[in-house]
Amino acid sequence: MKKLFLCFLLPAFISCNAQTPVNRAHCKNPDFDKAVAQLLNFTVRTISADSLKKIVPNVLLLDAREEKEFNVSHLPNAQNVGYKQFNRHLLDSVAKETPIVVYCSVGYRSEKIGEKLQAMGYNHVYNLYGSIFEWVNEGNPIVNGEGKPTQKLHTYNASWGKWVSGSKIEKVY
Repeated sequence: MKKLFLCFLLPAFISCNAQTPVNRAHCKNPDFDKAVAQLLNFTVRTISADSLKKIVPNVLLLDAREEKEFNVSHLPNAQNVGYKQFNRHLLDSVAKETPIVVYCSVGYRSEKIGEKLQAMGYNHVYNLYGSIFEWVNEGNPIVNGEGKPTQKLHTYNASWGKWVSGSKIEKVY
């Protein structure tokens, strides 16, 4: 039954919730939403943090940030594939029909890695709109390199860190 869900129902659920440039996901902060929308080409379908929360155990989560960013914090159960040195070999045993959600800091790098995944033949690739910034802005948990809950978030640099809200988050760059 679980395989049936993963192969047929999950992609249908994501397709209903994944967004296209005309009907795309949105960030809660309108200024951040505008900044993210200007960065993306929408070559990879987007999914909101809210939609991802509902399906997270049934997707492969890939972090497209650099290892040092990933080690500070990442989404629970995510695997780091990198960006500058994309590790495509982590996907050697992953079926092409597997639903994959890629994220980075705001969505730019994850869109580029999503494009590579699509070129490799993966059919159900989604970019987390607003990426880890929007994930934490909505109060969702992150874990450190040891898998323990953390409030530290690598914000790439001070300039990008302005898009992370919440007094509990400690910005690292």
